[in-house]
Amino acid sequence: MGKIKAIITGVGGYVPDYILNNEELARMVDTNDEWIMTRVGIKERRILTEEGLGTSYMARKAVKMLINKTGVNPDTIDALILSTSTADYQFPSTASIVLGKVGLKNAFAYDYWGACCGFLYSLDTAACLIESGRYKKIIVVGADKMSSMVDYTDRATCPLFGDGAAAVLVEASEDDENGYIDSYLRTDGKGLPFLHMKAGGSVCPPSHFTVDHRLHFIYQEGRTVFRYAVTSMSDDCALIAERNGLDKNNITWVIPHQANMRIIEAVAKRLELPMEQVMVNIEHYGNTSAATIPLALWDNESRLRPGDNIILTAFGAGFVHGASYLRWAYDGSTVNAPKK
Repeated sequence: MGKIKAIITGVGGYVPDYILNNEELARMVDTNDEWIMTRVGIKERRILTEEGLGTSYMARKAVKMLINKTGVNPDTIDALILSTSTADYQFPSTASIVLGKVGLKNAFAYDYWGACCGFLYSLDTAACLIESGRYKKIIVVGADKMSSMVDYTDRATCPLFGDGAAAVLVEASEDDENGYIDSYLRTDGKGLPFLHMKAGGSVCPPSHFTVDHRLHFIYQEGRTVFRYAVTSMSDDCALIAERNGLDKNNITWVIPHQANMRIIEAVAKRLELPMEQVMVNIEHYGNTSAATIPLALWDNESRLRPGDNIILTAFGAGFVHGASYLRWAYDGSTVNAPKK
């Protein structure tokens, strides 16, 4: 028996129908399309507007699509790992809600709180679990309803975020060539003052004061976060490329966290790659936090081929950051499935 490898065998996704474009946003807050596009590259974002629906709704839509596309028997799924910063409730886990709705009878599930790096970290965890030999099939989900904590009176942050979810199926394989190969993941812990939600946790529980003073929304010092993100994502990609013998001649795709178009361009420049080899959908979805990387995979699945060398990279609150290297395992052009 050969070495067990973890390979991605399918991708599913979901974005809400409602589109909040820059023109409509400009009627809500002092901003305009040119300002937003110049600084972050976002034209529109999807928003889950239906009352009573949260992150689990989008996640289960993505998981159901994944199961339908791959034809996998739900009873054979061993685990479901869901990365989010916008859980439905403090408890139980959003993953447990999704598991119950989808009907995964033989799986365990848990939430992974890794901010915008959550999917990257969760995929690494799933790969390690698969490679241990104890588990055969794991679903990894990135899902966030960022609109639930966006202050639509704050012109600096409200254009940035959208809602969405995507999921991948990770399976055990003896494929000698393809699969999850390497990762470099780090947390430096310096990010608290620069990117956080002030209230709602155990340090500052909800109260009339926290609600009245609008402390349940995203707070970000954009310039500082931008600087750390450019440096970390670029350095992490360069490191993962160097130690795996990758360069501009054999990297097929880079899939970066979709936070800011200027950050994405900086990463591509560091690797000396043309933007044609970088998967980008920020213009249409904005920053969906843990969902950005799997949504980019979902949008571009038809372009993927066996043996493609892919680098994933992300940066988020904490500060958390990293990069992973995998070699794609199936022909995405042969997959036929509705996008919505």
